[in-house]
Amino acid sequence: MKIALFPDDYLPCSTLVHAKMFHELALELKRLGHKPVIITPSHCKQAKRLVIDQFDGVEVWRFRNPAMRGQGKLQRVISESLLSVNAYLALKGRKDIKSFDACVNYSPTIFFGPLMRWFKRHCGTYNYLVLRDMFPQWVIDEGLISARSPIAAYFRFFEKVNYNASDSIGLMSPANVKYFSELHPNYRNLQVLRNWADVSPKSFSSSLIDIRKQCQLDDKVIYFYGGNIGHAQDMGNLLRLVETMQVHPEAHFLFIGQGDEFELVEKTKASKGLDNLTLLPSISQEAYKEVLTQVDVGLFSLAKTHKAHNFPGKLLGYMVQSLPILGSVNQGNDVIEFINGEGAGKAYINGEDQSLYEAALMLLQDQYSRKTMGVKAHEVLTTSFSVEAAASQIIDTIEKANQ
Repeated sequence: MKIALFPDDYLPCSTLVHAKMFHELALELKRLGHKPVIITPSHCKQAKRLVIDQFDGVEVWRFRNPAMRGQGKLQRVISESLLSVNAYLALKGRKDIKSFDACVNYSPTIFFGPLMRWFKRHCGTYNYLVLRDMFPQWVIDEGLISARSPIAAYFRFFEKVNYNASDSIGLMSPANVKYFSELHPNYRNLQVLRNWADVSPKSFSSSLIDIRKQCQLDDKVIYFYGGNIGHAQDMGNLLRLVETMQVHPEAHFLFIGQGDEFELVEKTKASKGLDNLTLLPSISQEAYKEVLTQVDVGLFSLAKTHKAHNFPGKLLGYMVQSLPILGSVNQGNDVIEFINGEGAGKAYINGEDQSLYEAALMLLQDQYSRKTMGVKAHEVLTTSFSVEAAASQIIDTIEKANQ
């Protein structure tokens, strides 16, 4: 089958987890004998409406679209709103556009919905939606916008278009399927599609970046957070842990990423004198992989007000490198039971600061437990979160529908 994949960001420039996930999915689909094509926005000035190139053996179609991230919230809404329009203008004249059999769309963003509807009507594609976050519900839950505001109605419209254009919707956990059904009871085309990763670990490397040498952390146990530093992650949750751990000089926290709470972390570090925290902006995916070979514990966090039960994609990167996982999330999130039950680390409800601190201290002082939990994390990844399993599930779903 010829399959179009629609991440809203892609390699080699993107540092986002889903960009890496979709590249791994494309490689696996290609290995299975299919023809994947990545269709993604340029995020930069591009003379032509459409530029076709190759990345790591994968065909990539980049359509011209303004940058979305790091431009402010209003500009991001405008840029994302243009995704389907600009993609349509770039693709409509291609003679081979009707050769696609299926589309795999990633959300968020919600704004590929009109394009998916066009593909379905114009090309007869089967559309599979990989739904990782229920936008705009989470920003309403966080109080960032009012449920009755015009902007919420605008987002809801595109959200509905996105769902209606999808033949199947894959959510990351059983709890998320249940929550989605409560919010949108009319949809029955739901299934659990777990996050995925290439399970092959990277050997220790420091050719691109040596974080211990660069930040003078040679003798430290490094607690690492990598990825989106945003409101949904509630970085204040992790900053409280950083502050509490100041009394243990052998522990150091390293945050690398981008997002709308980067400045908050920067200011808190300065105002509270958090010398046990190093904050760095995003780095390339290859450098990020190297950092994962050099650190000791993988951190994660989700805001306590979150209603969706997300399994943060960054956990997969930690698990690939056999890092024990430490963090806290919203109540009811089945990631807590999953991590604790599998012995892959320690997870708590956001706000259980004392328990989180005690677990961090245990991982600092007990090297055996640190290593054992890391090994378990990789075992769980191999059995439950392989890209092979995800690709096979998507293909099976499409093929059964076409029988």
